[in-house]
Amino acid sequence: MLSLLFAILATLPAWAPPYWTVLGSLFLVYLAMAQMWNLLAGYCRVISLGQQMFVGLGGYALAVLSVYYGVPVWLCVTVGGVVALAFALAISFWLFRMSGTYLAVATWVVAEILGLCFGNWSFVRYGMGLFIQPAYGVSPDQIYYAALAVGAASVGIVYGLLRSELGLGILAIRDDEEAARSVGVNVFRCQVCCFAIGAFVIGIASGVLHLHLVFIQPYKAFSIDWTVKLLFIVIIGGLGTIEGPIVGALVFVILQQLFSEWPTMGLLLLGLFAVGIMLVAPNGIMGILKERYGFEILSARRR
Repeated sequence: MLSLLFAILATLPAWAPPYWTVLGSLFLVYLAMAQMWNLLAGYCRVISLGQQMFVGLGGYALAVLSVYYGVPVWLCVTVGGVVALAFALAISFWLFRMSGTYLAVATWVVAEILGLCFGNWSFVRYGMGLFIQPAYGVSPDQIYYAALAVGAASVGIVYGLLRSELGLGILAIRDDEEAARSVGVNVFRCQVCCFAIGAFVIGIASGVLHLHLVFIQPYKAFSIDWTVKLLFIVIIGGLGTIEGPIVGALVFVILQQLFSEWPTMGLLLLGLFAVGIMLVAPNGIMGILKERYGFEILSARRR
């Protein structure tokens, strides 16, 4: 099934209208970001409300390097991931001294501080934002295939990680953090690794997204709206499942387009849809399919 989906996505620009290519790019970028949030929350039991910090850092790395220094845009996208990774490692030793609600709020605070710093920094034109002129030289098809690479890589990274030796510890944390700690699992190491990997992938995905947007502004790039979107995608798709973010991202993009004509009402309808899913399927769409019918495409369990 996943092979069929990948074949459809790989050939999408050849047979679909340009509008579908744009939607496909959004789906794949949201998928990559949601996979990383799910890796943290669904497996490592780390609720982060500040993943938008990596969206902003990745986007601004692209904007600053390409606009001010003339660095090729694709190299800028990669550097954005490295910048996000370095920042994640730098704050990890402070953040992971906390846990639970305190950790969630701390990540949000860090993202808000970054937003304020960039919004008051003359080098990036304060809160007015930057136009990423070099992005005009990148075709929609190129952006789409970059998004496809990031989306497919995010699924492959999570699947490979969970089936690795480190993944055994991550799965143990998912089942019972205290029990995992008691049998020798280095919880701190597992959580920091997932946090850093997530930062790198989100930083790259953000660069690809901002090639499409061609504009970046601190109050949007560092907005908590990003984390709310990821939370919505993972909840409706299925927390703690590899397939959940795929389903959730697809549903989210479709609903977002359906409700785009009613911006305010659309947010309300998205919220009602999420509440309805949580009432009918508390573990998300893929969660309930797995519980009731044993349906699972990508399993992290070793057979």
